[in-house]
Amino acid sequence: MIELTRLNGEKFTLNALYILQVQSFPDTTIKLTNGDLVVVKEKESEVIQKTMTFYKNINILGFQKGLGGQ
Repeated sequence: MIELTRLNGEKFTLNALYILQVQSFPDTTIKLTNGDLVVVKEKESEVIQKTMTFYKNINILGFQKGLGGQ
């Protein structure tokens, strides 16, 4: 799960496994696998970084500690 902020300032958590696409329109828009769109305050690069960190934490990308992973 990653913590994000809606444009109205409301914090929420999103299961990053459901992210299909992240774009800036200029607001950062996240398209989910179910077709829903979520607009957030965070920059596109920050959403990507949080997603990658989440993937590493649950070992979805095959990172191994001590073998190139953190």
